Amino acid sequence: MTLPHQLTLDLVQPLRPSLDNFVVGRNAEAVAALRASIEGRGERFIYLWGDIGAGRSHLLQAVALQAGDGLEIADVPCFDPAVLFYIADDVDRYDESRQKRLFVLLNEIRAHRAARLVAAGNAPPGQLALREDIRTRLAWGLVYQIHSLSDEEKSEALIAHGASRGLSLTPDVLAYLLTHMPRDMRTLVAILDALDAYALSRKRAITVPLVREWAQEAGGPAA
Repeated sequence: MTLPHQLTLDLVQPLRPSLDNFVVGRNAEAVAALRASIEGRGERFIYLWGDIGAGRSHLLQAVALQAGDGLEIADVPCFDPAVLFYIADDVDRYDESRQKRLFVLLNEIRAHRAARLVAAGNAPPGQLALREDIRTRLAWGLVYQIHSLSDEEKSEALIAHGASRGLSLTPDVLAYLLTHMPRDMRTLVAILDALDAYALSRKRAITVPLVREWAQEAGGPAA
């Protein structure tokens, strides 16, 4: 599916991920634990797992931005006593070399009582295709499944976002967006923002015919 032109422009510079703009749904406990960890409270090891699109990477990027220290999440960093926070994303994809580095990092963090780690993968620690000693260490602290939003929760989030922009979304518009557009919240919110701009430029309300028109003109789905 070709993304509409307005949407593509919106996604070039998306909103910075934060815990505040993460749609919590059933993940309130995990988000609260991450907030506490950033503040230097609670568990020192947190592991997040869930399906693609559930929000794992959003949360890790939010932690990296809010915890500071110039965090890098693209690779396994070397331990530095001056760094108090570490991020490890997509650990399920780690090859032998990265697993070795992660093993060392986990041990160093545990020995340094002020250091913390937030990691994420596509399955619980015990089900990862990694070394047993790494699976055990990833479960040292809190383990949370990040749940995808239900359609009802997505609708509620879109209604709230629309209300913040002065929009009133009808049930048929919400149903159309959830049926015919990409289903992750980041993209759905960007679509709604693009539709708002499109509707304002034509001095019309957001209706299903307008959504179809916008999508067709931009090269997206118009069914």
